[in-house]
Amino acid sequence: MDDPNEKITFIDTVLGLMKRKNVDIYVTGSNSKMLSREVLTQFRDRGDEIHVFPLSFREFLAAYEEIHASGNFMGGTRKKNAWRDYCIYGGMPYVLSLKTAEEKSRYLKNLFEETYLKDIIERNVIRNDKEVLGILLDFVSFAIGSLTNPLKLANRFRSEKKISISHSTIMRYLEYFEESYIIGSAHRYDIKGAAYFETPLKYYFSDLGLRNTRLNFRQIEETHIMENIIYNELVRRGYNVDVGVVPYSGRERTANGREKKIRGQLEVDFVVNRGNRRYYIQSTLHIDDLQKRAQEVQSLCRIDDSFQKIVVVWDDIIPWLDEKGIQYIGVEEFLLDADAIDWGGK
Repeated sequence: MDDPNEKITFIDTVLGLMKRKNVDIYVTGSNSKMLSREVLTQFRDRGDEIHVFPLSFREFLAAYEEIHASGNFMGGTRKKNAWRDYCIYGGMPYVLSLKTAEEKSRYLKNLFEETYLKDIIERNVIRNDKEVLGILLDFVSFAIGSLTNPLKLANRFRSEKKISISHSTIMRYLEYFEESYIIGSAHRYDIKGAAYFETPLKYYFSDLGLRNTRLNFRQIEETHIMENIIYNELVRRGYNVDVGVVPYSGRERTANGREKKIRGQLEVDFVVNRGNRRYYIQSTLHIDDLQKRAQEVQSLCRIDDSFQKIVVVWDDIIPWLDEKGIQYIGVEEFLLDADAIDWGGK
């Protein structure tokens, strides 16, 4: 080195190793040291990103069955227990090695506090807002699957916690959470107008165990849990995931026999794209009767293109197509079979 005071950085070391022949280099580490986007910037076209997700339900079930292979219960019960544990404790691999609920809860809480939050605080040099970060995480944890935005969250801080914080600061902290892979987001997309809305949007946790432990396992509601799991599965399969908006207008007859104009918006839980493929997906617990089913598919029925429309149901059902070509499938089968998304289009 020409300058004895010049420090050799980690990047310098890795770039030096890359000059060696027949060497593959894999770099892993804490987000507080180096984010993936920074790695790609430093190495430009000389590196690829490999995003390692928590276990999918398919991976979790395979490991669960192997661990409990000698257990004294039927395969169906084992699968049911695995699904219950996955919804509560998520897909962090180490969870599978823990026996009790207390051990799993303690591990997830420590992981959140000692790894994720410390990473965010250290790398972004946050000195006095640890409490604010925690409250914001609680707000987002309660609101998975619900539309929100930084301004709405800032108002919650003022009304519920008597804390004044700008929506721009909240937006920055939400970006930190996404950069650290705690949460992911889905923007609203006008299906008929082919345009995005800037806000509001939906947030989902990358691992439900982390989300549930944040709330001390108090809010394990099936509707949002299922929606979050489907979102994560679609992302890990390589799809771009948005929330669909279907504007509509028309006329309806009032009680006195007159007609009036009506306008409104319906929501599609997920608009899923990869290349030239698109799917519209609704997530629902039950479709027990015709009225409930009609309510769940009314947004899908107002979409006039030919892309596949799917309703994923919490119940264990035999996959089927209705008279409008809408596919119905149980959530476990949807998660276990990556090709199930195309079944109705074959």
